Amino acid sequence: MGIHKRSTSLDIDKVKELSKLEGEFLAAKNQRDEELKRIIRGEDDRLLLVIGPCSSDNEEAVLEYARRLSKLQEEVKDKIFMVMRVYTAKPRTNGEGYKGLVHQPDTSKLPDLINGIAAVRNLHYRVITETGLTTADEMLYSANYPLVEDLVSYHAIGARSVEDQEHRFVASGVDMPTGMKNPTSGNLTVMFNGIYAAQNKQNFIYRDAEVDTDGNPLAHAILRGANTEKGGYEPNYYYDILLKTIKQYEQFGLKNPFIVIDTNHDNSGKNYLEQIRIVRQTLINRAWNESIRKYVRGFMIESYLEDGRQDSPEVFGKSITDPCLGWEKTEALIREIHQTI
Repeated sequence: MGIHKRSTSLDIDKVKELSKLEGEFLAAKNQRDEELKRIIRGEDDRLLLVIGPCSSDNEEAVLEYARRLSKLQEEVKDKIFMVMRVYTAKPRTNGEGYKGLVHQPDTSKLPDLINGIAAVRNLHYRVITETGLTTADEMLYSANYPLVEDLVSYHAIGARSVEDQEHRFVASGVDMPTGMKNPTSGNLTVMFNGIYAAQNKQNFIYRDAEVDTDGNPLAHAILRGANTEKGGYEPNYYYDILLKTIKQYEQFGLKNPFIVIDTNHDNSGKNYLEQIRIVRQTLINRAWNESIRKYVRGFMIESYLEDGRQDSPEVFGKSITDPCLGWEKTEALIREIHQTI
């Protein structure tokens, strides 16, 4: 057999004792979680920003970013609700490269997934308890969901995972907002089928047991653009595309329709500065068309302390995966959004 066990089986209850939220911190998180759910259900008209580094590779840099974001959140809380990206597992197109904190808690050392899980929990815990923000993460490994479900407030199903049945079914058992991206092909029917599956009850084998799920009415759409057959990119945040997407959303009859525009990836062609223009254009479209305003109520923005990216972690707070907006541009953009909406 080609799979070789390197550790004993994880005890989920013991793992959850690491960095466990209690008392005022748990109460504060629960309150923010309820606010987020109200936004997804359309009961709170604030704009959602899922914002932060492409990958959380450096604990202290992530926390410095979180402190700044927390102060800004307090200033704009009347119109904007922010959930910080604390992405700890990164999909790799060919399996090579940095795979996230869960794989490599210290970028200067070899992968160590057992300590990586502890590092993931500790980072989410510190952001929550030290800044008052709540966090988002990508559900790259669906089997890992029980290891972080008590800490993460927003789950994202990525473009490569949204077609996977287990990801869809696990999402149907999540009781928090779960954004499901369109696949890299750009096929929106695939995404909507994923949302449909996530919103309905499912029955399957999960972590060695037969399970039933309740369905997740807070599963919703994230538009991230598409790859073309020739290796280019094809945005899907344009006005006409949004109207077609909304029509398809309505045809599926899904609960709590909600669209998040991912401003990076194939919408920007990974030109991180384009994120600013994409936000501006989308806000114009929202102001012009009531249907777009009703459905498009969030942005996913990749942002860190420093502009751009680097191949190795030499500059503090600069991405080692996809390029990000630096803090100055991030702060200016958030203030612009607050003033515009």
